[in-house]
Amino acid sequence: MAIVDEREYGGTCALRGCDPKKVLVDAARAVDAVRRLDGKGVTGDPGIDWPALIKFKRSFIESVPEERESSFDEAGIATLHGRARFVGPTAVEIDGERHEARHVAIASGANPRPLPFEGADQVVSSEAFLEAGTLPERVVFVGGGFISFEFAHVAARAGASVEILEALPRVLRPFDPDLVDRLVNRTRSLGIGVRMDTEVVAVEPHGDGFLIRTDTPGGEDRVPADLVVHGAGRVPAVDGLELEAGEVELAENGGVAVNGYLQSASNPAVYAAGDAAGVGAPLTPTAAHHGDVAATNLLHGNTRRADHAGIPAVVYTIPPLASVGMGEAEARDAGLEVEVVTGDTGSWASTRRVGETHAGYKILVEAQTRRIVGAHLLGPGVDETINLFALAIQRGLSAEQLDDAHLAYPTHGSDIGYMLG
Repeated sequence: MAIVDEREYGGTCALRGCDPKKVLVDAARAVDAVRRLDGKGVTGDPGIDWPALIKFKRSFIESVPEERESSFDEAGIATLHGRARFVGPTAVEIDGERHEARHVAIASGANPRPLPFEGADQVVSSEAFLEAGTLPERVVFVGGGFISFEFAHVAARAGASVEILEALPRVLRPFDPDLVDRLVNRTRSLGIGVRMDTEVVAVEPHGDGFLIRTDTPGGEDRVPADLVVHGAGRVPAVDGLELEAGEVELAENGGVAVNGYLQSASNPAVYAAGDAAGVGAPLTPTAAHHGDVAATNLLHGNTRRADHAGIPAVVYTIPPLASVGMGEAEARDAGLEVEVVTGDTGSWASTRRVGETHAGYKILVEAQTRRIVGAHLLGPGVDETINLFALAIQRGLSAEQLDDAHLAYPTHGSDIGYMLG
């Protein structure tokens, strides 16, 4: 058994995604918490030392590659380095050396989506932002997704002037539009510009920085920046794998077309997991689940199917936005009769005691069975509370069963009783 990576071992989440990102987010959250409670018994004027924060972030990741590679070695898995490409249905070539296998598993992750405008090479990746030794004065994010909003909230708390440019009429499209509107209002209250219907047509050098030309309903506009960051989404990283030689077909989203067992629809010797597969939302919990499913089926035959129900998603803004299960429109399109329980929690004690103002919820309950089929939350602590709703959806719990749960009080989780009661 062997594994190959063209980069250092550890993967996106541990080295240049989720984990290092949360180091920056938590620093911004700490600063914001003090600022929110100014005049409410907390004093001080906190700030972010960006170079020190990046150094602290690096302490979380610098040992990961060696530790991961050692763990594979101890398990008897050969660790290879280089770029792999198919040279047959069950054969790959790595830097000129051919390797035959009974099965091949593709877990190559995702790359930033190619940008279609002039000067796209001037736009840096989120990885580069995470490694920036200094934070420029003016930062512009292209695209209105997870990455843009999370890093915009960090950069603004660190003192930068920040803009988000989204070509479509909505940002954060996978999330509930009503709660997204509240988050956009909170984001703008920080001084962050959120521009929708704003298509970037070019990024041009201008002095020591850049000038971003955009097309808007009101005509052409220009946005100055010292740093332009890619936040326009990611695509499966399968280019260069020579999938045609491996008789591996692609799905509509550009990932490997797979069946329910995560087995290639065109080559039964190949499996795919995570962002490289053509199913499931591009989230870390999805990738972890895919890894378990694919490994089980590789070792024991096709005995386990991927199940994407109840996988939660969180945007780590301040406050965070979280979602699991169906959205309101999705549930009705599926023919479900749902009860929509919604409310504003900005005046609740759990929100007021931390000085937050923007918070709310929307819970979807199937009318006939009373099962919870969707939950959408905005506010302090919802990145943890959403896990309780995820568990309820995964286990088919009813609203009454979750409402009857004995939860520690007062916690953000205990607010569930008020949402459903």
